[in-house]
Amino acid sequence: MAEVYHRPVMLRECIEALNIREDGIYVDATFGGGGHSIAILEKLKGGRLIGFDQDEDAKQQAEQIQHRSFTFCQANFRHMKQYLKLHGITKVNGVLADLGISSHQIDSPERGFSTRFEGPLDMRMDKNAKLTAARVLKEYPEEKLHKIFGMYGEIKNAKTVAKLIVSRRNDSSLNTTLDLKSVLREVAPRGRENKYFAQVFQALRIEVNEEMKTLEYFLHQCGEVIEKGGKLVIMSYHSLEDRLVKNYINTGKMHGEVEKDFFGNMIRPFEAVNRKPIEASEQEVEENKRARSAKLRIAEKL
Repeated sequence: MAEVYHRPVMLRECIEALNIREDGIYVDATFGGGGHSIAILEKLKGGRLIGFDQDEDAKQQAEQIQHRSFTFCQANFRHMKQYLKLHGITKVNGVLADLGISSHQIDSPERGFSTRFEGPLDMRMDKNAKLTAARVLKEYPEEKLHKIFGMYGEIKNAKTVAKLIVSRRNDSSLNTTLDLKSVLREVAPRGRENKYFAQVFQALRIEVNEEMKTLEYFLHQCGEVIEKGGKLVIMSYHSLEDRLVKNYINTGKMHGEVEKDFFGNMIRPFEAVNRKPIEASEQEVEENKRARSAKLRIAEKL
């Protein structure tokens, strides 16, 4: 089931990193196609696994898992603590989050995530959310577009593309992924158009789904719900996410500022297990191109 829907990246490494106890309580914060969840459940005897995903398609995948240790919450992981409390859980032994968008979402043209297919400029992970990529492009002021393209897409000519979109949005439809690509072609670096399109799409997706803000909320909750000695296992796919995760693990703060106690010891909830992020093997990257940019960080609760 999960193999067809979404092929989990570094599955073995993620499961080993969690160091699963048979009777432990674990969270799969990004259920997706359920690949990680199925692997965790195989190791549980008397333990519990709580899976989170706001996506309707993921919910349908979750319904296929008939395992008494498994509970699925159709919710964004920013609400993790609240939902755990609803299920009578205050502490867990490990949390796993694979921050990548699932292959299934990318490969569904009607979701508008992919630069490869024609589809509506949607990009909502939660189909009930109001903000779409089309609305961002049509309604955001130029300065705000400049900021999100620069910050979330790490685009060098962010100001130029923001100006171009504002000048063209009245006379062009800008409703589909192809509409957007045809506008972007005017300013994309020659020979590197596809990478450029991907960066713009990434910026829009992060904005539409409030991904950075959501990640901040989630990481703070991990510090509160993970038991002493428990594991935090996070896989990210772009430098912005990886930087936030790295800062939080190293300092307990999102932007790397350091807080110390009276004796000069750093105050932070976690200790990094791996100083450098773990990357997928050459063989895995060859078999699954999406593994190419994955970075896995593991931390233990102090």
